[in-house]
Amino acid sequence: MRIEAQDITREFGSTRAVDRASFVIERPMMIGVIGSSGAGKSTLLRMINRLTDASAGRLVVDGRDMLALRGREKRAWQAECAMIFQQFNLVPRLDVVSNVLHGLLNKRGMASALFNMWSRADIDRAVQILDRLGIAEQAVKRAEALSGGQQQRVAIARALMQDPRIILADEPIASLDPMNAQVVMDTLRRIHDEDGRTVIANLHTLDTARRYCDRVIGMRKGRIVFDGVPEQLTTGVARDIYGAGIGFTEATTSTAIETERARNADYAARLMAD
Repeated sequence: MRIEAQDITREFGSTRAVDRASFVIERPMMIGVIGSSGAGKSTLLRMINRLTDASAGRLVVDGRDMLALRGREKRAWQAECAMIFQQFNLVPRLDVVSNVLHGLLNKRGMASALFNMWSRADIDRAVQILDRLGIAEQAVKRAEALSGGQQQRVAIARALMQDPRIILADEPIASLDPMNAQVVMDTLRRIHDEDGRTVIANLHTLDTARRYCDRVIGMRKGRIVFDGVPEQLTTGVARDIYGAGIGFTEATTSTAIETERARNADYAARLMAD
């Protein structure tokens, strides 16, 4: 699947949230989009998924402009292009399996959810996906009873239930502790490696982008200012992406578990020395 964004733009009044963003994805890969809050990362993903309409530009996938689709064709594209959100967007009082089955709403319709009219095959597949993600034992629990990391894996399972070609993850680890953040990122990377799906994830942290992504896109004030491999993401380049001064340090963006452990070890050593 070839994806080409051609000058995609989104304007809100006089503000350009995304300003003529262009890129080409020739093959399935895992891509991290980085930049400060307000850089346009979320708006870009929402335009790709058609949750937000573009003001201008084209998104050509296998020869078709997805930004021009309407009605049933638009919904079909949204089924192929699953979205994962920072706040999980689960139904808290429903059990985990039912939340996963909601990934089929575009194919089965709202009546299936309202009247719990899921086929045995659909239910079995949902449980199999949960098992793959290591949370099958949570299947009958209410979503609200799960930890944040578990809820995000349920959201990923719901996305997989759509059998999408692309997974878009909007800040999937922003509200998680470092341990759960690693589990979620490991899961997304494994889905790319094993399934050959393109994964595009908005990320705040440079260490996460370097560790998990094949390619990194940097955004600043709505524009793409960097597009390259993780090895090219130097501190100087990151400073330009974030619009930071000479005092910029990557430690302020790091969520690596190794970093957290190092801080704890250093703190313990200082206590022992006192």
